[in-house]
Amino acid sequence: MIIYVVREGDSLYKIAQAYGVSYQMIADDNELASPDSLAVGQTLVIMTDTIPHIVMPGQSLYSISRGYRVPLNDVIAANPEITNPAQLSVGQLVKIPVSQPKLGTIEVNGYAFPNINAEVLQKTLPYLTYLSIFSYEVRADGSLSAPVDEPLIQAARQANVAPMMVITNIDEEGSFSSELVHVILTNTAVQDTLLDNIVEILQSKNYFGLDIDFEYIYPDDRQNYNNFLIKVVDRLRPLGYTITTALAPKTSGTQQGLLYEAHDYPFHGAIVDHVILMTYEWGYTFGPPMAVAPLNQVRRVLNYAVSVIPSEKILMGMPNYGYDWRVPYVSGTAAETISNVGATQLAVQEGAQIQFDVEAQSPFFNYVDQQQQRHVVWFEDARNVAASLRLVSEYDLAGVSYWTINRFFPQNWLVLSSMYDVKKLL
Repeated sequence: MIIYVVREGDSLYKIAQAYGVSYQMIADDNELASPDSLAVGQTLVIMTDTIPHIVMPGQSLYSISRGYRVPLNDVIAANPEITNPAQLSVGQLVKIPVSQPKLGTIEVNGYAFPNINAEVLQKTLPYLTYLSIFSYEVRADGSLSAPVDEPLIQAARQANVAPMMVITNIDEEGSFSSELVHVILTNTAVQDTLLDNIVEILQSKNYFGLDIDFEYIYPDDRQNYNNFLIKVVDRLRPLGYTITTALAPKTSGTQQGLLYEAHDYPFHGAIVDHVILMTYEWGYTFGPPMAVAPLNQVRRVLNYAVSVIPSEKILMGMPNYGYDWRVPYVSGTAAETISNVGATQLAVQEGAQIQFDVEAQSPFFNYVDQQQQRHVVWFEDARNVAASLRLVSEYDLAGVSYWTINRFFPQNWLVLSSMYDVKKLL
């Protein structure tokens, strides 16, 4: 696999020729809407194991291998037809190997809303270990507001993907409610009813496990949440179900704020099977323009997380979206969510040059709309997908979790499958 960054004057045909692959293969693999129109700075994933090199005067196999920073023995092995490596002819074709050994096998979770397009779901399932269906919403009496989840459960199991039941403290107005989850966490009778309902759904719908995504919990309910998790684990684990919790992206145990304080990293790490770190939303709808998941910030979260949670229990959050902000930014104004594919198409449409922030390891671009309003767009591309996925190996994590898979991002899956094998539990 090669991640190619489009330069001024490039065309897809020219790039395909340079790498000895077909124009159509690159267009199809990357699902390019307009293959004949590229943006400078755009990434293309080229699924090839070798780069063709034409021997120039004075070159040897040794100098060629050094130029590409590929071990000489690897170049020799990739060119068995070269019987005498010491003798090359000008104009001769030498294949330069670029494939790297995979970094291991990881677990991959994908959150999905029930309205996910069936084709998108089918294309994504081969890359998943778990499909977390969002969501069952708890109610103050212990009942649950249910999504239409049966088609997704069936599709997941047919693809050997483990379906996960997700419960949230999202209220009837559609927001995470501190007061709602306070009622759940402080009333044992309501907890018992809730657990009875959870078990009934897990069993009747053939779920694999439970994912608890309780957010914006009052700080004073931290221990109540821990006690609730004990009850959940004591009830579900003997029945063979796996338990996962979603955690805010903390950088220390003393981090303040409603989103963070009740999420007890060491306790969750000790009691549940997996934790999902929500390592995204630094750039968010009502915030100032910046990368959604800047790698320098993600590292800070991982550095703390692995110090208090077994690394093999951690799934690192991966965003599958970007934002389009109007600039100059005015506090309180909303950015528009944009898909990663849509962001690249917008850059092409506007003739914008995509830039790359090295510290954040994230792409962005600027443009001016028809009303002469300036914009900046931060999104994800193959470069920062690869950089993010390398953290899994570096920190010895269990894997990653995508929010969400409702929009298909072909480059992500090409990069992931080139770097790792995906664990299947069914």
